[in-house]
Amino acid sequence: MTDALDDFYAIIPAGGIGSRLWPLSRADAPKFLHDLTGSGSSLLRQTWDRLEPLAGPDRIMVVTGRAHRVAVESQLPGVEDHNVVLESEPKDSTAAIGLAAAVLHRREPDVVIGSFAADHVIGDARGFRRSVREAVAAARAGFITTIGITPSEPAIGFGYIHAADESLDVAGATTAHAVRSFVEKPDLKTAKKYVADGSYLWNAGMFISRADVLLAEIGRNEPELLAGIEELAAAWDTSARGIVVDRIWPTLKKIAIDYTVAEPAAAAGRMAVVPGDFDWDDVGDFASLAKLQSGGRKNNLAVLGDNARILADSASGIVVSQSNRLISLIGVEDIVVVDTPDALLVTTSANAQRVKGVVDALKISGRDDVL
Repeated sequence: MTDALDDFYAIIPAGGIGSRLWPLSRADAPKFLHDLTGSGSSLLRQTWDRLEPLAGPDRIMVVTGRAHRVAVESQLPGVEDHNVVLESEPKDSTAAIGLAAAVLHRREPDVVIGSFAADHVIGDARGFRRSVREAVAAARAGFITTIGITPSEPAIGFGYIHAADESLDVAGATTAHAVRSFVEKPDLKTAKKYVADGSYLWNAGMFISRADVLLAEIGRNEPELLAGIEELAAAWDTSARGIVVDRIWPTLKKIAIDYTVAEPAAAAGRMAVVPGDFDWDDVGDFASLAKLQSGGRKNNLAVLGDNARILADSASGIVVSQSNRLISLIGVEDIVVVDTPDALLVTTSANAQRVKGVVDALKISGRDDVL
């Protein structure tokens, strides 16, 4: 592809069950395998389609669970076999992204890698690619770079990135700024301050870096974890892979890349951020899914499901139907109804974040049959 970046390799971590979208999202059918936008393509496929013009089809690596291999490869027929990394069990983002970076670094020492979650929704693919190109330029200059989303509202469901006022002097990355700090999800009052301040961006969890720089940062903060990752990478393209994976992978520390790379790199002045002005959503719960499906119009009732049978009178919110049941809603506002063959969820948009608590309770009670 003429637009592809020669030294760039995209990584798609496709893991997690999306517990706040239960019972739609399950362990055997997580949210990235679903079409949540009505486009006809799953979130995973949409992620691939955004990245292919940047990397080319032979330079996209997918990291996913062994149980999802068949589904992932059926949705991404263009993915090369040597670019599918299978996890025997979830070990969070440092192990997933770190292993992909280490394998690619051995194959191509100067490679720039970019990690992009499989389950995000981005409408402006062209704007996204513009931001990625700037982030790659900053990465070439030695920065670990992220793309922060310009806030459209004082959201409390996202973490924030505090950017420095001055832009970095990096060729090809004119909008890049140093990162002062990453901050956790705020309360509404604090979120309003962040948006009014203008120097805070939503943390979308996108990381672009030279592979060697990323691995060095992991090594500074988690040397034992890096040692395990490097041992895995050394065996990855050999006949010893299976034996080494079975021995090493279960021993790896389970920790997010925010804590091993992003936060310490920002504190040391090694982190850059490129503001992204494109629309973005991580569809983290049913409230955000309702907003996405209804175009932000609060009085609308969004309906998701190929054969949904809905009767509604003065109702708003979202209904997700995967059964043949007729669902009638009368005089209810901001309701969430998710109807599947073996589980029914009824809540409100205001309580959508609490769905994860139901999943946690089901785990504790041993009800894995519905997870």
